[in-house]
Amino acid sequence: MSGAQFASLRAGAVLAGLLAVTAVTGSWLVALPPGIAAGWIPNVWLARRREQRLHAVARAWPDGLRELAASVTAGMSLPQALDALARTGPDALRELFARLPALLPVFGLRDTLEQIRAKAADPATDRVVEVLLLAHERGGRILPDLLADMAQTATADLHLQERLATAQLELRINARAVFVLPWLVLCALTARPGPFRAFYASTAGAPVIVLAAALSLLGMALVTRLGQPPMEPRVLTGGAP
Repeated sequence: MSGAQFASLRAGAVLAGLLAVTAVTGSWLVALPPGIAAGWIPNVWLARRREQRLHAVARAWPDGLRELAASVTAGMSLPQALDALARTGPDALRELFARLPALLPVFGLRDTLEQIRAKAADPATDRVVEVLLLAHERGGRILPDLLADMAQTATADLHLQERLATAQLELRINARAVFVLPWLVLCALTARPGPFRAFYASTAGAPVIVLAAALSLLGMALVTRLGQPPMEPRVLTGGAP
């Protein structure tokens, strides 16, 4: 999806939110904050997809490293072991290494692994690729033991990340509730003609809606920030030193 297509998707989400809430409440002013918030749904969806992909790759690396260690111990060279991983490894790694058999004869091991590193764009893959490149360039006699140690470390890191994500789940749910629940109540109050709809459709109700929207956004931003699990920075991104 291009940037223009994604912007169009966000604009469509905003328009759909505005029309839907206006149809319920009869007030475009009441519909404005929920409509603008609907424009962030594509961002949330995209962030969720990226988080799922990175988590799938991180969960696959312990088994993938053990398979690489077993292949090298059985007498395969590192390129042969990686080719086998691309064909028979865990699903997430097979998708990540899908183009390796075609790229390897053309670009060689270093450039192929650098392309895979850039495609994955996550710290776990950065570490694995760096170790594989060093082992390939300086001799791989200790590679099986090194891969086994990395598999144990990756497993421990994965368990820690899962515990942190579970601990932060309640805060992340609260972040959504901070914004959603007050506006659901407001939509229910203004769903029928009466004093509530008349007030919030008037100029006197406009400052109340603006202030409420600002406080809702601030509360959601704060709770989301506090509930965000720590992200490991990428420091091994390849390229020339």
